[in-house]
Amino acid sequence: METTKQSKALLGGEWLIKESNHFETFIPEDFNEEQRMVMDMCTQFLDAEVLPIVERIDKLETGLMPSLLEKAGEQGLLSTSFPEQYGGLGKDFITSTIVNEGLGGGHSFSVAVAAHTGIGSLPILYFGTEEQKQKYIPKLASGEWKGAYGLTEPNSGSDALGAKTTAKLSDDGKYYILNGQKCWITNGGFADVYTVFAKIDGDKFTGFIVERGFEGFTQGPEEHKMGIKGSSTVQLYFQDCKVPVENVLGEIGRGHVIAFNILNIGRLKLCAAALGGSKRAATTSIQYAITREQFKLPIAKFGAIKHKMAEMAIRMWVCESALYRASKWIDDKEHELMNSGKSFAEALLGAAEEYAIECAMLKVYGSEVLDYVVDEGVQIHGGNGFSDEYMISKAYRDSRINRIYEGTNEINRLLTVDMVLKRAMKGKLDLMGPAMAVQKELMSIPDFGAEEEGAFAKELKYIANFKKAILMVAGAAVQKLMMQLEKEQEVLMNIADMAIETYNAESALLRVMKLAEQKGEAAVKLQADIMRTYLYDAADRINKSGKDALNSFADGDELKMMHIGLKRFTKVEPFNTKDARRRICEKLVADNGYHF
Repeated sequence: METTKQSKALLGGEWLIKESNHFETFIPEDFNEEQRMVMDMCTQFLDAEVLPIVERIDKLETGLMPSLLEKAGEQGLLSTSFPEQYGGLGKDFITSTIVNEGLGGGHSFSVAVAAHTGIGSLPILYFGTEEQKQKYIPKLASGEWKGAYGLTEPNSGSDALGAKTTAKLSDDGKYYILNGQKCWITNGGFADVYTVFAKIDGDKFTGFIVERGFEGFTQGPEEHKMGIKGSSTVQLYFQDCKVPVENVLGEIGRGHVIAFNILNIGRLKLCAAALGGSKRAATTSIQYAITREQFKLPIAKFGAIKHKMAEMAIRMWVCESALYRASKWIDDKEHELMNSGKSFAEALLGAAEEYAIECAMLKVYGSEVLDYVVDEGVQIHGGNGFSDEYMISKAYRDSRINRIYEGTNEINRLLTVDMVLKRAMKGKLDLMGPAMAVQKELMSIPDFGAEEEGAFAKELKYIANFKKAILMVAGAAVQKLMMQLEKEQEVLMNIADMAIETYNAESALLRVMKLAEQKGEAAVKLQADIMRTYLYDAADRINKSGKDALNSFADGDELKMMHIGLKRFTKVEPFNTKDARRRICEKLVADNGYHF
């Protein structure tokens, strides 16, 4: 594997075949003063305005959520990433990611704000004409108008292009007449502006800006949901709905470009919000474990509970490392594209598309971290966790949707591998060279040469080997299954899981290495515990996913040889994870919550 030079940024997916340098990896400890203040502002907003009234929010009290969005708008929390010319604050991508994380612990409010600032506004900002932007964006940025997004239909979820809603040009050429329905529309009950997708003449999938009050546009009653009960979710109905031709969004027949590009950014932001929710839920559970006594001892003193709390911390810290590493890549790419003459919209869309692989992986991991944290949070609370009187039961119910929307986790896993392979076929990613090198290594006698020197040499070697494991399994799957591979979803999901584990493990290691260089190794012992525990466990998970994939398409001597290779590539030295978790837990208890 080649080491990249400091100035050459990695392309999307390239971390798989190249080494990353820790000194150019962005970590949360690199936040500047303003970014820390933004995070504090978000925390204070939730504490003061949202969390004291979550019960009222959950009852869908009329006008309450819109008024909260307006308050957030007054504090500039809705307009972080909008350009100044449209009434926004014009902040960088990392700062807008911080806002998503900071507001992520607000239950239904988090959903409303993420939908408004993301899918509710960005399609117009990125694909709208200058007139459309001038008309809508300042009011969306301030919160005076609320945004929503209509893509899903009763019979088309993941298959968005299978939509049945139609659009036909009126005889006088002034309107498109929309007919059809949309479902699961977040903010749908109170939004003023909707981005809606329909097929012109039955085949040209196109975006439209629909305003509340347009003739022929109505909505259904609020849905009763398992979680995020305070988030407005309705169906939209279009019966000969008249949409002025000037409200066509983007190019006719190119609606898929809007739909799928907006989702890339949404996936990363969902990871950020899930991380914010995880930190709040973990802190709630840690504080409960400190005060709850059984057998005359706080339950935080029991090993089984320590394991749960430490594992929460490990997953959140790793998730945070992976999230901000990718956020910085997008931020850098955005600036690079703008410097080359691209518009603001083209630059951000281009940057998000470049790192679409990482966005998909982060969406999967972030939502699954939150699910782990709330699930074990309920367990720590015992019977009380099942009671509505405790916030953890709400967090548990609210969490479940995250693995479904913004593309289900299954779809995102399949997309992860699909995008990597497509880039390889287009020559954007040189997977062939490294994959052939791994095959050659399998045939050769293992090198038991001198151990590499350096504080984290061992861990760096683990990561390099994990990447070889992915290349070996993916390479063999492509060779063996050829065009059938896309039908073997289980194999693709195994490979995706190997990739997610490896990207996460590398992100955690780079963060520890950078911190150790800045503060000295003694100062980052607990972070090293987190990283080493994750690596040790990830090795087993990568091995299992690899074996499951290989067993399903290889056999005989070839399978035996690849099993030996996989064992070699996922071999790690013994590490006492029990003691490491106990040390991590001591800090959580001392800090009365998660404050890494």
